[in-house]
Amino acid sequence: MIRKIILLSAFVCSGVVLISFQEKPKFNLKESIERGKDIYIANCLTCHLDQGEGIEDVYPPLAKADYLMADKKRSIQQVLYGAAGEMKVNGKTYSGEMSGFDLTDQQTSDVINYIRNSFGNKGAAVTSEEVKGSRKK
Repeated sequence: MIRKIILLSAFVCSGVVLISFQEKPKFNLKESIERGKDIYIANCLTCHLDQGEGIEDVYPPLAKADYLMADKKRSIQQVLYGAAGEMKVNGKTYSGEMSGFDLTDQQTSDVINYIRNSFGNKGAAVTSEEVKGSRKK
């Protein structure tokens, strides 16, 4: 009887150890985009509007935006730390300022994935690990 209890205890403990060493869930772009929509609404909608069209001569569009899609790391930096000065978006020069946002790595990843995969854009995923690596030390 004691032998059975010891064997059962060992089996249960080994299961706990295996569970604790399981891989973390694989990145899911679709779920990230879904979460990013709420972050976009809360932080970006006022200037870039519902369809990412921006406001002519004031706020650049995110819709089908060559500038946005050209440099993933720059996009991360601008969401985190903001942007100032001239930028050329879809052939038009904008000069203004955007403040950065106090978002977690996951939130930053999610909102960028939403923007890069909405409004006529189709871009590669941005992971929270990429955001973490892009933060200024």
